Parts: sequence; C-alpha cells; structure tokens
Amino acid sequence: MAITLTDAAADRVKDFLDKRGKGVGLRLGVRTTGCSGMAYVLEFIDAIEDGDAVFEDHGVKVVVDRKSLVYIDGTELDFAREGLNEGFRFNNPNVKDECGCGESFNV
Repeated sequence: MAITLTDAAADRVKDFLDKRGKGVGLRLGVRTTGCSGMAYVLEFIDAIEDGDAVFEDHGVKVVVDRKSLVYIDGTELDFAREGLNEGFRFNNPNVKDECGCGESFNV
C-alpha cells in the first residue's frame, strides 16, 4: 500500500514548502497520546533518514518512519476548509475508533 494525497493536500504542502524556502517533503507519523491512543504528527523535513519509507504523490514526497507505517499504511491525506477552519484530514482505513474531539484514534 502507500500514503496518498488529494489534489488539495498536495497543493497546500507545495505552498508551505515554497513559503518555507527549503525542504524535501512532509513527514507523517503517529505518537501515543490522547484518549483513544494515537495522534497524527506532521512536519516539514529537510532530509530523509535511513529506514524511512518514501511515497511520492502529485509531486510531493511523504516520508514515514517504519514504526508509524503499520498504523497509517493506506492513508489518504486531504486538506479542507470549512468556514473559518482549515486543516489536514486523514482518511485512514486502519482506524477502528476515534475520540469525540477528533484528536486521537486507535487501530
């Protein structure tokens, strides 16, 4: 499987990288937290580390560490605006349950 991006997510990442002036892509991972167990972590990166899985979609590199990949393999990253709110959304087929606030999930 792979990590994919919608057109909107790819455009947003490209905009961020352009404004930042450097970077090779976006790191997507998970950390243990919240009421359901795990939360997504996003950060722009300047280098790819040994052991990282690298996926490229719509001209954007998405880098995932091997520990996180088992929880997010097959995820589609989207970007949406609703009224005054905007942000990335994760369409993860592995999620079994999410907390009410939407900050964490479990598989």
